[in-house]
Amino acid sequence: MSKFPSTFTLSSRTPPLQLWGGLECTIARIGDDYRNQIDETGHHARDDDVARIARLGIRTLRYPVLWESISPDRSDQADWQWHDRRLAQLREAGITPIAGLVHHGSGPRYTSLADPKFPALLAAHAAAVAQRYPWLTMFTPVNEPLTTARFSGLYGHWYPHARNQKTFLQTLVHQCLAVVLSMRAIRRVRPDAVLVQTDDLGKAFSTPILSYQADYENERRWLSFDLLCGKVDHHHPFYDDMIAAGISAATLAQFRQGDSVPDILGINHYLTSERFLDHRTRYYPEHAAAYNGRHHYVDIEAMRMDFPAGWTGPQARLREAWQRYGRPMAVTEAHHGNAREEQLRWLLEVWDAAQTLRREGVDLLAVTVWSLFGCIDWNTLLLEHNQCYETGVFDIRCDPPRPTALAQAVQALNRDGDYDHPVLDQAGWWRRDNCLQVHSLDFPRRQRDAERRVLITGKSGTLGQAFARICDLRGIGHVALARSEMDITDRAQIRQCLMAEQPWAVINTAGYVRVAQAEQEPQRCLRENADGAHLLAQVCAELGIAFVTFSSDLVFDGTLGRAYVESDTVNPVSTYGRSKVLAEQRVQAASDEALIIRSSAFFGPWDRYNFLYSVLRDLSAGMPVIASDDLLVSPTYVPDLVHETLDLLIDGAQGIWHVANRGEVSWHALAARVARGAELDPSMLKKARAAPRRVTALRSERGHGMPTLDSALERFLRECRVQWRNEANATALARD
Repeated sequence: MSKFPSTFTLSSRTPPLQLWGGLECTIARIGDDYRNQIDETGHHARDDDVARIARLGIRTLRYPVLWESISPDRSDQADWQWHDRRLAQLREAGITPIAGLVHHGSGPRYTSLADPKFPALLAAHAAAVAQRYPWLTMFTPVNEPLTTARFSGLYGHWYPHARNQKTFLQTLVHQCLAVVLSMRAIRRVRPDAVLVQTDDLGKAFSTPILSYQADYENERRWLSFDLLCGKVDHHHPFYDDMIAAGISAATLAQFRQGDSVPDILGINHYLTSERFLDHRTRYYPEHAAAYNGRHHYVDIEAMRMDFPAGWTGPQARLREAWQRYGRPMAVTEAHHGNAREEQLRWLLEVWDAAQTLRREGVDLLAVTVWSLFGCIDWNTLLLEHNQCYETGVFDIRCDPPRPTALAQAVQALNRDGDYDHPVLDQAGWWRRDNCLQVHSLDFPRRQRDAERRVLITGKSGTLGQAFARICDLRGIGHVALARSEMDITDRAQIRQCLMAEQPWAVINTAGYVRVAQAEQEPQRCLRENADGAHLLAQVCAELGIAFVTFSSDLVFDGTLGRAYVESDTVNPVSTYGRSKVLAEQRVQAASDEALIIRSSAFFGPWDRYNFLYSVLRDLSAGMPVIASDDLLVSPTYVPDLVHETLDLLIDGAQGIWHVANRGEVSWHALAARVARGAELDPSMLKKARAAPRRVTALRSERGHGMPTLDSALERFLRECRVQWRNEANATALARD
């Protein structure tokens, strides 16, 4: 029987919407390989993670007690040591675990989702868990059985890698029956145990000719919940298909005994959960077409289409689930792997949807912020080992893991039931015009009377232009100012301008950039780099405005013999380097909350004023290129630098950070690599006169969020919008 009422009325005594937490804990079998996200995200080795979670105010946590990690080799052998320690920590912290027993898994090697013994074997594990931890009250024996059955039995991604409906239905029923048997075993120990049954919930839309395919998929999406709620009888659209797949009527009858109905329906909904099916494949040359035996069609994200307001999104799907089942519900995963502001926008959209539905009378208990420590390689469904990391509430690329802006949001939602940040003035990218195949403006935004903006100095410079471009892309309101509009060496003008613009942050990209010429203009260099940054920092501190400014690898002399980290002692050897050291010192004295980004010589896809562009232009024209081979540097791709800086700014990061692409290279070796990548003849590359080897490369001891240099170079060659060949041809003609 359910431990919760089946109807819900919001009143002054109704508990507020809760914010739960969850860890991406998948153990998926792919061939003979197991991917374990608890290991890969480092949670297994970090004993202080539970304390981190507790500080967020989270009191209910989806937590793994996974079969594959406890009894991997034999069903009669179990290693409980790690779980004993972690579950005790949760109990001591006052956090209620929702114990997950299988999470996108196929079980240990001695079974699989296709094994008829899978349900009974998992039930034996469930009984052992309940007996060892009798204080546990909430369980998810199998996470997302429908999604796992599709990926394992229909699409062939995960073990047993089948691609047919028979295996899909069998693996689905095996998982759902495992839920039934597991809860029976658990309730023999703990009669009041609560079943929190999760699954992904989306919807298919289509062109009229494919309505039959959309109807089929929209009926299929309910199958796991329909089975557990006892709805699959001989009237159900999939009943005959299940019988044809070899599933007995007696097996299906077990679900109708009434003891498998979820106490809480756990709805997981992602931006990609809703799909649009279109038979007009010529409109989508970048998408591979599917074939269902009747029509070829493409399957794209429904967010790309212009649907009427209310058709798509978490609110619509949650309302459908309530109307179909009338059971208590929770959003059991809310996660978006994108830029920081988009993660915030998605979490708040889900939260707002839940609050709206509660006001309508929907019994929606909680929203779960998912992937607290992020996840790895989910962009390929774990099929590739690329170490592609999506941050969560914490960024594990820092040691210890660094709380992101999501951590601030979680704490505020737990404390106040709401959260605000200037980036929430804009809608998420999935609600903005530039994501759509056609125009749409019909989604209500969490928007203030006036959109809050960042102010970018150095409007005409390479970095200033890049920030303006990427702020446009990310939906971050901004205003960019040139020197003629605000002289950063004039305190009165700075204050007047900031009072007029009212930015929430200032990003200072202005300053003196001619390194060699600085020796002839030391006073001007010091004034523009040190005095300007100092005055900006002072005024921002007075007005409560966040401040970011940029420093350089040239604050170091390169004699350390290794890449420099943030705590290394500065020792500049040039006027330019001294100006940046002085700027750092003065900015930190003016504001201990300022963010100072040290970077290296950067290159970008939108300008001609960088080393790589000149190399490509000259080699294309058949001209020699002379480059040093005795100085190791960290060349930095401008888009990566801007994205990382914006994330750090939104997170409220402070102090000095080294932000450069990972990798050390000499200028000569860099020129050779980009020449090969552009399929140019590197024989015209010449080494400059040899000098003592120096290293001014940067690495971070605070966190390594930047991509590798190899990745940056590959993207630079693919994304470059400046045609070096055209200029090279003009240069060659002029020379001739």
